[in-house]
Amino acid sequence: MLPERCEKIALLGAHCDDIPIGAGGTLLELCRARPGVRVRALVLSGAGTEREAEERAALAAFCPKAELDVTVLDLPDGRIPAHWERAKDAVRELRAGMSPDLVLAPARHDAHQDHRGLADLAPQVFRDAPILGYEIVKWESDLAQPNVFVPLTAEVVSDKVDLLHTHYPSQISRGWFDAEVFRGLARLRGVQCGERYAEGFHADKLVVGWQVN
Repeated sequence: MLPERCEKIALLGAHCDDIPIGAGGTLLELCRARPGVRVRALVLSGAGTEREAEERAALAAFCPKAELDVTVLDLPDGRIPAHWERAKDAVRELRAGMSPDLVLAPARHDAHQDHRGLADLAPQVFRDAPILGYEIVKWESDLAQPNVFVPLTAEVVSDKVDLLHTHYPSQISRGWFDAEVFRGLARLRGVQCGERYAEGFHADKLVVGWQVN
């Protein structure tokens, strides 16, 4: 069930930059609306490289005024399914430290093996929390139609694009890491939910509760 208030948020990413690309606007909205929200992030690869420094600075910027805790591991990029046990233990450790109101993780249909592997782990570990699978634009043609939308203001979209380019200089040379790409997807998802901009998410299951007086 989606909570009325998000006090604790768990973030799961296979690589440094996955979380801000997929859910950066949503994080900005949530953290700005509720200073002091507790955010715990787990990223499975990139430890000890320039990408870890990028990720820590980026998540601090995308989670303003949050109580933020970031863990970055050193699993090899592109080989996370071969390190399933260590990845699952790390997700379990994250879960042991909090009972999140919301989990943001990769979408389960994602074509990248690292994203997909982590997406499969999320519901195994977080059985009693709503999980929203975020979209990651990349080379693979795997974008699917989301079934959950988070409307974003034009200001938040601009901030997301600026922060991505400020904090991930190692990725700017990639063809898909582009302001038009990020803004264009946000505009499309906005059209699909009757807003100007939005981020799209995938939910396998949501429980709806009705308050009856």
